[in-house]
Amino acid sequence: MRVLVLGAGYAGVTVARRLESCLPSDAELIVVDESDSHLVQHEVHRVIRRPGLAETIRVPLTELFDRATVRVARVEGLDREARTVHLDGGETLDYDYAAVCLGAGTAYYGLPGVEAHSLPLKRVADATAIRESFLSATDEGDTVTAVVGGAGLSGVQTAGELAALADEEDVDANITVIEQLDDVAPNFPANFRAAVRDELEARGIDIRTSTAVERATSETVETETETFTSDTFVWAGGIAGQTAMNGDRPVVRSDLRLDDHTFVVGDAARIVDADGEPVPASASAALREARTVATNLAKLVRHDVHATNEFAPRMDPYRFDVPGWIVSVGDGAVAQLGPTVLTGSAAKAMKATVGAGHLGSVGAVQNAVELVESELGA
Repeated sequence: MRVLVLGAGYAGVTVARRLESCLPSDAELIVVDESDSHLVQHEVHRVIRRPGLAETIRVPLTELFDRATVRVARVEGLDREARTVHLDGGETLDYDYAAVCLGAGTAYYGLPGVEAHSLPLKRVADATAIRESFLSATDEGDTVTAVVGGAGLSGVQTAGELAALADEEDVDANITVIEQLDDVAPNFPANFRAAVRDELEARGIDIRTSTAVERATSETVETETETFTSDTFVWAGGIAGQTAMNGDRPVVRSDLRLDDHTFVVGDAARIVDADGEPVPASASAALREARTVATNLAKLVRHDVHATNEFAPRMDPYRFDVPGWIVSVGDGAVAQLGPTVLTGSAAKAMKATVGAGHLGSVGAVQNAVELVESELGA
């Protein structure tokens, strides 16, 4: 009996750590990821301004698991009918059950020049590249121009870090956020959106909503109404499926299964919960989905191992129930807890505890302490 967990982001690590304690002892558990470390993804924007934080928000996979075998490899394909995973280098792994937790890639929508001339923000190396692009421009002219395409949470955090970096380096900078929908943080409640806009504007960030990027060159970002010069262009305009999923983010229902043997968790899928509600792609949702998947996987494995004649176990449904949202904007933050929106020191403290809480939950206590110190400036 072999269970594969493909991907070691929030969802993958949570699924695997829970399965370690509830799978039968003779079941094999393998975690596959192209990196040898787990990344606290929602803190990666901090590396734009704080390069030293890179090691704090990464934890070696070998330190996270007691029982699971870690395979460092890129997942190139998934054959669900044959129950086979294809890895780079031509290797394959068969499975009895699999949890696909590969996350999402960056969607460029075929916009001319956007992929070629923009920087994404998915990994530490991306944050480093954004920092280097921005700082190199400070040596070449009086005013640095930066454009962030997309005003979701990732785009908002990126713009905030660039504004704070400009302040710390004492350089003039024009930073523009472009969003095709009619507000920043467009998928969130109105009071949260308003607070995020206020935080961006307080930092002198130019906000252009109801404006779609049409194309980009090495020096400009073009919309239907205006052309922006850009020394640094960051694209945070959408997410797409991974190559292993044929570029698709398949729709899965509340038991989070693609088929009887394959689950998809987190940003790798478009999820509809038990109440028929679409679930937004977010770390908090992925963590909660992972708990449901781990429970359901354990039920199925125990049923198969014990080879009973009973009906297949009933799967637990997933219901989207996240208590709130939080986003950093430079040295500020906006948090929503229920109907209440917080800013200032209270929101900043909440932001610090989220990443630290995750690190603590996977046993990286020292990393958690260092992250809190960095977030709060202790």
